[in-house]
Amino acid sequence: MNTTARFLSIAAVAAFTAFGAHADEADSSQFALQFDTNRTRAEVQAEAATVAQTRSQEPAGSRVVTYSSTADRAAVRAQAAEALRLGQIPHGEFSAM
Repeated sequence: MNTTARFLSIAAVAAFTAFGAHADEADSSQFALQFDTNRTRAEVQAEAATVAQTRSQEPAGSRVVTYSSTADRAAVRAQAAEALRLGQIPHGEFSAM
């Protein structure tokens, strides 16, 4: 118990001292980015307008596609049973063929 407590206290002290090593100025200057561009405001606005016109407002995959089948239920079940009998479909716990 004593060695566990000693180990945890050393780990806690090491973690707290590591925070001081990553300190920076209080004004968050490490996040300041400088952009140097030659494009005008009108060019950027024109590009944004064309992107907005070509973009769909509907999220991808939000529509449900329905299919109508002409197959008979009994025929499909018979085909599945035949494929299972011939060993074309894995079954049971051993499904890796």
